[in-house]
Amino acid sequence: MAQRRLGFWRRFAAVLVIPVLKVWTRRTWLSTENIPASGGVIIVANHVSHFDPLVVAHYIYGLGRWPRFLGKASLWKVPVLGGFLRKVQQIPVERGSVEAVKSLDVLIEALQQGGVVVIYPEGTTTKQPDLWPMRGKTGAARLALVTGAPVIPVANWGAERIFDPRTGKLSLRRTPVTVTSGKPVDLSRWAGAAPSRAILDQMTEAIMRDISGLVGELRGEQPPAVLYDRPRKQVTNTEDVK
Repeated sequence: MAQRRLGFWRRFAAVLVIPVLKVWTRRTWLSTENIPASGGVIIVANHVSHFDPLVVAHYIYGLGRWPRFLGKASLWKVPVLGGFLRKVQQIPVERGSVEAVKSLDVLIEALQQGGVVVIYPEGTTTKQPDLWPMRGKTGAARLALVTGAPVIPVANWGAERIFDPRTGKLSLRRTPVTVTSGKPVDLSRWAGAAPSRAILDQMTEAIMRDISGLVGELRGEQPPAVLYDRPRKQVTNTEDVK
């Protein structure tokens, strides 16, 4: 099991967090056979709550893999927290800057070393009113195109009852959470293609459709036929368009 080679800091993180999650949640792990036991893999998950990274991480950790999440680079600048995130091998992302290219290099290296990279294609908790997945951003597709690593869709449900981003309410009650995974997203038709915007959009659509289907299975509902587009920020003055 990978846990035996974690080293001090990652083992410390697990000892700190896992017992709390076992008390706070009642877990149902489904289709665990879809997470490869070894080798580089890209996990793409829906994002319903600020709490669900812990739930998804618990699912992956329980299968003997160490998840490496992408996070806002600003978190790495927070005293103590930033250093801890580095120690446990999480990956900062500078959005909208040349530093994003460096983040991609780190992700490629992580996959080449046989790591598990976890990406939330939506880029933030979903803004869809009923918490269905939104239209995704293209980072996971680009990474898959460059590396050829399998892209495994993961869906979680229940974390929104612990912390609901729509209301900001936190529940301390023990709460059922469910995580499932699917077969690798079929991206074979785009293998070797140039990473044009059109190609990346098509790949991302396929990724989000697979995630939405899994979310529908967990909820016992049919996902919306059209992926939700996040509201655009309104321009309030002429300075905003310069």
